[in-house]
Amino acid sequence: MPRTYPIERYRNIGIIAHIDAGKTTTTERVLFYTGVSHKIGEVHEGTTIMDWMAQERERGITITAAATTCFWMRTRDERSKENEYRINIIDTPGHIDFTAEVQRSLRVLDGAVVVFDGVAGVEPQSETVWRQADKFGVPRICFVNKIDRMGASFEKALHSIQQKLNPNALALQIPIGEEERFEGVIDLFSLKAYGFEGDFGQNIVEKEIPAELLETTKQWRGRLVEKIAAEDEHLLNRYVEGQEISVDELRQVLRKATLKGSLVPVFLGSSLKNKGVQFVLDGVIDYLPSPADLPPVKGIDPKTGQEITRSPSDAEPFAALAFKIAADPYVGTLTFFRVYSGTLQKGSYLLNTTSGETERISRMFRMHANDREEVDELFAGDIAATIGLKATSTGHTLCLPESPIVLEKISFPEPVISIRIEPKTKADQEKMGLALKRLSEEDPTFRVKSDLETGDTLIAGMGELHLEIIVDRMKREFSVEANVGRPQVAYKETIKHEAEAEGKYVRQSGGRGQYGHVFLRVKPKERGTGFEFVDKIKGGAIPQEFIPAVEKGVKEATDKGILAGYPVVDLEAMLFDGSFHEVDSSEFAFKIAASMALQAAAKRADPVLLEPVMRLEVIVPSDFLGDVIGDLSSKRGRIEQTEDRANLKVIDCKVPLAEMFGYSTTLRSLTEGRGTFTMEFDRYEETPANIAQEIIEGKRR
Repeated sequence: MPRTYPIERYRNIGIIAHIDAGKTTTTERVLFYTGVSHKIGEVHEGTTIMDWMAQERERGITITAAATTCFWMRTRDERSKENEYRINIIDTPGHIDFTAEVQRSLRVLDGAVVVFDGVAGVEPQSETVWRQADKFGVPRICFVNKIDRMGASFEKALHSIQQKLNPNALALQIPIGEEERFEGVIDLFSLKAYGFEGDFGQNIVEKEIPAELLETTKQWRGRLVEKIAAEDEHLLNRYVEGQEISVDELRQVLRKATLKGSLVPVFLGSSLKNKGVQFVLDGVIDYLPSPADLPPVKGIDPKTGQEITRSPSDAEPFAALAFKIAADPYVGTLTFFRVYSGTLQKGSYLLNTTSGETERISRMFRMHANDREEVDELFAGDIAATIGLKATSTGHTLCLPESPIVLEKISFPEPVISIRIEPKTKADQEKMGLALKRLSEEDPTFRVKSDLETGDTLIAGMGELHLEIIVDRMKREFSVEANVGRPQVAYKETIKHEAEAEGKYVRQSGGRGQYGHVFLRVKPKERGTGFEFVDKIKGGAIPQEFIPAVEKGVKEATDKGILAGYPVVDLEAMLFDGSFHEVDSSEFAFKIAASMALQAAAKRADPVLLEPVMRLEVIVPSDFLGDVIGDLSSKRGRIEQTEDRANLKVIDCKVPLAEMFGYSTTLRSLTEGRGTFTMEFDRYEETPANIAQEIIEGKRR
C-alpha cells in the first residue's frame, strides 16, 4: 500500500504552554477547522475532544498528552488534494506536575506551537517548556492568545517573549483593536487586513487596513523585513540597496531561520472567539519542519557500541521510539510510538533493543484523541499506537531484529513529594497493587516503593495535584478505594567533605567462614550529578570477581541513608584498597563490608540533609502585597522580584516545598480569594541545621 502523503507534507507538532493560556481551546479550534470534529468543544463546558479523561473535564486542565491526526490546506492555496498536509498534533499539559508528559512529547515532535496568554505574557511554566524545547532543539512558532481579554496587549506580550525567552521573536501580524474591540489581524507580509465571520469565524474576509493603523503597519513591516533580510547575505545586499524583496523570498528565508532556531515567528488571535487560529495552521505548514527537514536521528549499535544514524526515509531499516504508555479501558495497554525510519506492516515482529525482548505488532492505530482508526501499514514520520506489547515502556526503541539500534532515551525529573497509601479493604489490597503497577508503567515520574521499616506503601510524584489525580484514577479506572496519608517531602542526603573508612566483615563459625575487607574514600560531587562508584584497586588486593559485590553494597548503603534514612546523592565512592581470604571470602561478605565502610566514611564527611526548593509565582491584587510577602518570608521564602501586570502584583520567589503544603488555602484567606499561584521544582538545597535536626529526630522517633 503506497503512502497517501509524501513525507514533505507531514508535520508532527505539539502545542505547549503555561496552564490556562488556552492550549486545549486552541487545539479544539484546530480540530474544528481541519474537519476532525464538527462541533467545537469547550473547556469551560467540559466538552473538549482532547481532554477526554473525566478528571481533565472536571478540573478544566490537561493531564495526559493526547495525540490526533488532522489535515490542512493553507488559506492562500487553492483547494486540491496536492495542497493538503497531514498534521499529527500532541496536546500537552501545562501544569508543572505533569512535566513528564511535555518532556516525552517534545522528544518525538519536530516542531511546536507555544501558546501565550495575551494578558500575562510569559509565565513560569512557559519558561520551563521553552527551555525543554531548547534542550531537544525543537523549532517553534508562537501564538499570543486571548487578545480580546481585558488588559490584553500584543506589544507587551511580544516584549515579554523577546525579553525572557528569545530576543528574535518576530511579529508576522498585528491586531486590529485589542481587548473587547479586537476584530481582526493585519498580515505584515501581504499588507492585508483580515476579519473572521460566520458562527465559528470560519469565513476569513479581506478588509481595508484602518487608516489610523497604516503608519504603524509600515513600521512593523520595516522591522520584519530587516530582521529576515539579516538572515541571508544575498537578501541583505538587496535590502541595503533598497530593492523590493518578494513575499515568497521572505517566507523561504524565514522558514530556514525558524528551522535553525535563529528566528521565532509570532501570530496572534483569540481561540475562544474563533479568531486567528487558521493563520497559525498556515504558520505550522510554512515554518515548522517536516520529518524530511530534520537531520538523521542518532542511536547506538547495541552490538558494537558505535554511533549509527537513521534517515527519515521509507527505504531505511525500521526504527521507532515508544514515548507513552496509556491504559485504555477497552483494549488494554496502548503504546504510542514515533516512526523515525522505514515502514511497518501489521503482524511484523520487532526487537525492543532496550529490554531485549521481541514484540509482535498485531494491530496499529492512528489516534484521534481517544478514538482510533486501524491501519495496516505505517511509514517514516508517522505517530501511531499499538496494543498488547508486553515488555515495552516509555523511552524504549523498537526496530528490526536484523538491524538493531538504541535511540537516545528520555530522562525524567525525580519525584519531590510522597504520600503513604493503604487499601481500605482486603479486596482492595490485590487490586491496588495491580493499579499502581499499571499507573507507574504509564507515568515515569510516578514511583511506588515500600517503607522497609513500617511495611507501608509510599507513592511519590511531582506535586500534590499529581498524586491527587493518581489516587482519583485508581478509584475510577480500577475501582480501588484507598486511605491516603499526609504529603511528605522527598528529602535527600549528601556529604560536604572528603573522608576515608575501612569496612571489615569477619564471621567464624563451624565450617566455612565469611571474610570481606575494603577501604573506601568518599568525596562530594556537584549538585545534581548523582552517585558514582570508582574502582582503584591495584595489584589484585581484592579479586576482580568481588568488585561488583562491593559496588552493590555501597549502592545499598546510599539508598538506606546516613542521617535519617533518605537516599544519599551527589557523591563519589572510591574503592582503593582491601584484602581477601583464599577460602572464606565471598560476594556476600564483601557486600556487607562495603556497606559498613560507606556508612562509616559518610559519617566522617559532614553529612547534611537536602530539601527540594520550589520556584513560586504568586499573582495578587496590589492591596494584599504586604500581607502575602510577609507570609512568604515566614515560610523561609526568598523574594527574587516583584513586578506589575495590569492592576496586579506578581511576586517571584523560591520557597522550600516543606513549607508549601496547603498554601492554596492560606493564599485564599490572605487575599479574599483573589490571589493565584503556580509552583514548580527548582533544585535541591541544604536544609538549615535547626530544621534538619527536627526532621532527623522525627524520623528516628
